[in-house]
Amino acid sequence: MPSRTLRTNARSALRADSLIRTALLAQLAAGGDEVWLVSAWISDVELVDNGDGSFDYLLGEDPPDRCRLSDLLLLLARAGTRVRVVTRPAAANEAFVQRLRSGKDATCDLRVVEDDAVHEKCLVGPGWIFQGSMNFTRNGLARNKEQITYAMDERGAAQALAEFQHEWEQA
Repeated sequence: MPSRTLRTNARSALRADSLIRTALLAQLAAGGDEVWLVSAWISDVELVDNGDGSFDYLLGEDPPDRCRLSDLLLLLARAGTRVRVVTRPAAANEAFVQRLRSGKDATCDLRVVEDDAVHEKCLVGPGWIFQGSMNFTRNGLARNKEQITYAMDERGAAQALAEFQHEWEQA
């Protein structure tokens, strides 16, 4: 069960966005299964610079030069992955949530749940999980002093998925 804990801040070169990008792109290549993003605060952070076309094969017929978190989640949902996002109903999250909702079409299995009490920070998919203090925002990824653990953990990921389904799937 390999894992890595990052402690990030504005002065360090350590950032979680490259790990998150890799996990989401790998999930996009694999297709299917289920991904949950649970975070009190989420902004539409840029995760993929595709200016040189390196990710064209994954990003579709008309690949963007830049890909934000919402773009990747929508691509996952269109590729057959069940995508669930849980966040607070707050003005700071509104632009991100609206981009997801407006980008959703009949091919997407994507659902957004707003919960006033959510404080957990987690991104989980089949066999992998990110957990820690970091919200999925620009400040969380690049500025704040944060701790986030990434683990390849079948059991831990399955447990988180089951708990999230139980808590929010019927919401």
